Amino acid sequence: MKIERAVLREIPLRLKEFFEISSGGKQDRRILLLTLEADGLTVWSECVAAEDPSYAYETTDTAWHVLTDFILPGIVGREFEDPEDVLEPVRWIRGHRMASAAVEMGAWALAAEAEGVSLASKLGGVREAVPVGVSVGLKPTDEELHEAVAGYLADGYARIKIKIKPGRDVEMLSGLRARFPDVPFMADANSAYTLHDVSRLKELDPLKLMMIEQPLAYDDIHHHARLQAELETSVCLDESIKSAHDTELALQLGACRVINIKPGRVGGYAESLRIHDMMQAHGLPVWCGGMLESGVGRAYNVALASLPNFTLPGDISASRRYWERDIVEPEFVVEDGLMRVPDGPGIGVRVDTERVEVLTVRSAEFR
Repeated sequence: MKIERAVLREIPLRLKEFFEISSGGKQDRRILLLTLEADGLTVWSECVAAEDPSYAYETTDTAWHVLTDFILPGIVGREFEDPEDVLEPVRWIRGHRMASAAVEMGAWALAAEAEGVSLASKLGGVREAVPVGVSVGLKPTDEELHEAVAGYLADGYARIKIKIKPGRDVEMLSGLRARFPDVPFMADANSAYTLHDVSRLKELDPLKLMMIEQPLAYDDIHHHARLQAELETSVCLDESIKSAHDTELALQLGACRVINIKPGRVGGYAESLRIHDMMQAHGLPVWCGGMLESGVGRAYNVALASLPNFTLPGDISASRRYWERDIVEPEFVVEDGLMRVPDGPGIGVRVDTERVEVLTVRSAEFR
C-alpha cells in the first residue's frame, strides 16, 4: 500500500464547559485532523496534542511543525506493508509520539478499510461494547462536584474519575464517598504531588478508590515505586509511560498496578499493543484514557478498548459529554455504562466533511 496524498487540517472546537485539572484548564480546543489516501481509500485520524505543554512537551503547533516539515513529506509516496511500518522512513525522528501516532493509527485504519473489516477487528478486539467512565474536572465547591457526579451517574457511566490537587483531595473525596458509598471512584492527580505528600496520600486508602492516577512527576517511575510500596490504593501510571520499555521498567520496580494507555501518548497502536500484552502477561489491567478528542480520535480509542486486557472502564465518554455537536455521525453515546464498538469498515463512523471544511483554519496538502 502506498500513501498517495495526505492533508493536515486544524479546526477549533469549544468544549461545553471549562475543564480544569491540577495544572490548569481549558475550554477551547485546537484539533489537528489528518486524512490519508491510498489505493483509492481515504481515512481520517487525529493528533491528540494539546494547545499548551502542560501534559506533554508536544503541542498543537509542535505537532503541526513536525508533521508538515518532516513526517508527511517523508511518508507520502512510500510503500508499506504493515501499518507500523508506515513510519519507517522517518524513524530517525526522536520523540514527537503524538504527531507520529496520527499517521501510524491512520495506517491501521487504511489496512482495516482495505480488508473490509472494522478497526477493532484488525487490532484483535473481542468486545462489541466497552465499559466507559467519565472524567470530572476540578470544581470550585463540593456542592458543584456532587451535582456533576450525580448527573453522570444518571447518564449511566460505569466509573467516575475525579481530578484532585493539594487542597482539593482527601476531604473532597471523603465527602463524595459519604454521599455515594457504592460508586466506583478513582482519583487523577496529574503529577500534583511529591514523595513529601505520602502521609497525605495514604489518607485516601480508607476510601477504597479503584486507583490514584499519576500522583507524582510525569517523568518519574522510581518515586512512584516508592509510593506504591506505601499505599494500599493501586497506583496507575499515565504520563510516565511512553513506551513498552517504560512499562517494563515500571513492572520491574513495582511502580504501579494499572496503566492508562493513551495511544497518542505512546506513539500509536503498535506500541499500545505491546504495552497491553506485557501488562496482560503480568496479570495487571489496562484502560484507555482520553485527551479531549473529537469523535475521530474517540473512534480510535473505542477500537483499542475492545482488546481483551482493557478490563477497566476507560475515559471514552459520549460525544455530548464534551461537544454540543461532534464532527462524526453517528455520535458516540453511552447506554448502561457501555459504548458500542463501531463494526463498519475502518473507524466505523462518518466524518462530517462539510462541517470540517467550514471549521478549518489552516491546512497543508502533500502528494
